[in-house]
Amino acid sequence: MNKYLKYIIITLIIILVILGLCLFITKYNKMEETDLQIYCFKTGKADACLVSVNGKHLMIDTGEEDFFPEIVQYFDANGIKELDYLIITHFDKDHVGSAAKIIENYKVYNVLESNYKKESDKYNNYVAALSSKKIEPIVVLDDYEFNLDGLEVVVNGTKTLFDNNESNNSSLITSLSYGSRKFLFMGDAQNARIKEFLKNNKGKYDFIKMPYHGKYMKRIDDLLDAIKPRYALITSSEKEMEDSETINMLKNFGISCYLTREGSVLIKSNGIKIIVEQS
Repeated sequence: MNKYLKYIIITLIIILVILGLCLFITKYNKMEETDLQIYCFKTGKADACLVSVNGKHLMIDTGEEDFFPEIVQYFDANGIKELDYLIITHFDKDHVGSAAKIIENYKVYNVLESNYKKESDKYNNYVAALSSKKIEPIVVLDDYEFNLDGLEVVVNGTKTLFDNNESNNSSLITSLSYGSRKFLFMGDAQNARIKEFLKNNKGKYDFIKMPYHGKYMKRIDDLLDAIKPRYALITSSEKEMEDSETINMLKNFGISCYLTREGSVLIKSNGIKIIVEQS
């Protein structure tokens, strides 16, 4: 074979291999509209996170009652008319506050809730809204698992009746797995609940919504050491800020931390890459 022809053939083969690799990388690393998106609202010292994948929607907590117009604005801007799942981690007003209005104004197919009832106007409104829409909530006492169009969801509940901080320690803890990436939402879990969770859950996570608005607790060190996240989110406000001890601990672990008091946070993932944006 002519050596020049041989050279041309080898060059073409190399070019084709490079093009193939480029197509592979583009296919598996490009962010698409159908990829996982987690939008954590700027709610002050309150929790409200919307998880979306392939047109399916899951909401973890709802902020306080007066935050509902902000939820409506975001839902309308993104064409969201229904929720496949609504998770109420526990019944403090900064988590359940807007739940009644969401249930009354949007189609909600499934509601998951904590086992600890906390009597209040906000809780009573929530119960009344469920009744009016004929929704039977699922009380989560162990692991409740489901798949939301490729997103693996495990909601961890507890049967334990805690002696201290009963409402916060009853928090549902939600784990999301999308491709090779994992996300953890701790509600307002405090030391006893964190300890209980870690007994059977020691896997690594890429992202954590920190428990109890960034308040420092001795079990946080154990939690971060066990799950080794790259990103952390704290829901706090200028009036009720996160503890500096928690921020310093995150820095010591080399974890990038986002504070909702500085703006809403959008987390995007295609199952391989994670992009975090703050507005």
